[in-house]
Amino acid sequence: MTPPPGTPLPVLDPAAPATAPARALAPATTVVLALLTAIAPLATDMYLPAFPRMATELGTSATAVQLSLTTFMVGLALGQLVIGPLSDQRGRRGLLIAGSAVCALAGVACALAPSVGVLIAARFVQGFSGAAGVVLARAVVSDRARGTAAAKLFGVMMLIQGVAPVLAPLLGGSLVTAVGWRGVFGILAAVSALMLVGVLALVPETLPRERRTGGGLATTLRDARTLLTNRRYLGWTGALVLGFAAMFAYISASPFVLQNILGLSVGQYSVAFAANALGLGVVAGLGTRLVDRYSPRRLLAVGVVAVAVLAVALLVDVVVLDLPRWPTLALLFLLVSALGLVFGNATTLATDEAAHAAGTGSALMGALQFGLGAAVSPLVGLRGEHDAVPMAITVAVLAVGAVVAARLAATSRAA
Repeated sequence: MTPPPGTPLPVLDPAAPATAPARALAPATTVVLALLTAIAPLATDMYLPAFPRMATELGTSATAVQLSLTTFMVGLALGQLVIGPLSDQRGRRGLLIAGSAVCALAGVACALAPSVGVLIAARFVQGFSGAAGVVLARAVVSDRARGTAAAKLFGVMMLIQGVAPVLAPLLGGSLVTAVGWRGVFGILAAVSALMLVGVLALVPETLPRERRTGGGLATTLRDARTLLTNRRYLGWTGALVLGFAAMFAYISASPFVLQNILGLSVGQYSVAFAANALGLGVVAGLGTRLVDRYSPRRLLAVGVVAVAVLAVALLVDVVVLDLPRWPTLALLFLLVSALGLVFGNATTLATDEAAHAAGTGSALMGALQFGLGAAVSPLVGLRGEHDAVPMAITVAVLAVGAVVAARLAATSRAA
């Protein structure tokens, strides 16, 4: 049974067995935390199909509308870097409540924006406040669980966070047609409001006063420096961040590769895109079951190696075989599916290394995750919309990098 908000909790013993049960988090609480991590990818991708219409209605350029996405990503990264460390000193629940409330209000402001300038400002606030859900959901799990218990919870959360950016453009396309871009932002505001209710009802304070850190900015900088010199934390985080960036590269390139090059219709593209999301979800779900038999480290090793092998095979498929349709679709399906073994297990291992400063560790992880994802997305279009080579090279380099990062962590001594 979940204790009422504010109830002090026992201090976790760092030497506790890796299989210690995560009894303090009820299933409904886990669902709320998982959905909180989906706010960012939904708010990033759902309105993309409306860009041309937004430019027309707001009387502005496509570049100005694109800036609303950039400012959201900047707000998301900065918000995690501020809110995560602050939660180590002030607790999780209050910041989650405030973040969800402000995110809902910012969504309303986006929906009612009379000009692109107001939209851009509101999107920054939406990103900054929405970062609370992304960064603190991980910290809450880290407060309550370690090892395989945490791996199961992170598996569910990363399933949602991994599938959301894949499905968001498809969902957004339908919603833009039905309710327009202002309606999409209204729906995002409603989702944030629903998450606020979920936090108020189901998410307790998981960091009691006796476990909070003091010292303000000096302590935050010290914790960050400690983590950034911890090779195991950097390695596990690197595997997560590079795997996530590889998926972002695929998402950014998929409309051009699948439709312009492979010749899929819009309907066929939607089916292929959804199938890949389903594959990711199935493998992530399988991983939460396998973690009782195999350690998160072992499952991650299988995942990153599988992704790297498939990414190199995709590069050969693009450069040498000239993208035959069915082999290419099969490779993309297997590659995206294999990422289901990477996200949850890498997150578990990284947060275990940051248990003494879960908010700061989650903040660094999230900022790198979304920052690199945003940075690599433009690379896939460097040679135009009829060339898949940049996508294949980008995905292969990132996938091999994830193997190197995981290997670095696995061969480093505990800090």
